[in-house]
Amino acid sequence: MSTQTSGRVRFDALGIATTDLTASLAFYRRLGLEFPEAAEQAPHVEAVLPGGIRLMWDAVPKEQATPGGGGPQLAFRCASPAGVDALYAELTGAGHQGTTPPWDAVWGQRYAVVADPDGNGVDLFAPLDPAPGAGG
Repeated sequence: MSTQTSGRVRFDALGIATTDLTASLAFYRRLGLEFPEAAEQAPHVEAVLPGGIRLMWDAVPKEQATPGGGGPQLAFRCASPAGVDALYAELTGAGHQGTTPPWDAVWGQRYAVVADPDGNGVDLFAPLDPAPGAGG
């Protein structure tokens, strides 16, 4: 599979519609994302990830929301397999639904899934045996 693009498009951002911006931003802050002061009062919030990709949140009324599930899932790499377990415990301990408890996946990762406040799956993973010199 090629990693080259034609130059016509470049992936730039992923948007998340939320009915509870305060709860959603609190969840993603636990993952280490940073937001401007008083972001919860804005109708649109963005965070720039390392590498330049933007995550964007838009507050929507409940009657306009699409229930989570079936859409894309965000995946966050943790520094270590123990980091997956610790972050999963922190998030579920804070009341977020764990949908897949940490386990050693056959593809060589410690892997878990937690639902964000809108029901979107958020993958947490780390290589079980990182390659020498690989960054985390």
